[in-house]
Amino acid sequence: MSGEEDIKAKMKKLNAQATALKMDLHDLAEDLPTGWEKIPEVAQKAFEAYRQLDEFRKASV
Repeated sequence: MSGEEDIKAKMKKLNAQATALKMDLHDLAEDLPTGWEKIPEVAQKAFEAYRQLDEFRKASV
């Protein structure tokens, strides 16, 4: 793979992970009050995924 293809593949992977975690957080919110104790864990994972995605985007420009 070329450097550009590697960047696109990494971006796609990070974006998919962030989107999946966003949906996990959304599903958790829809089921409240059931599972409320999972909010910090799920939110932290989503936060970290979007932080990594943002940093990668900034570094790839």
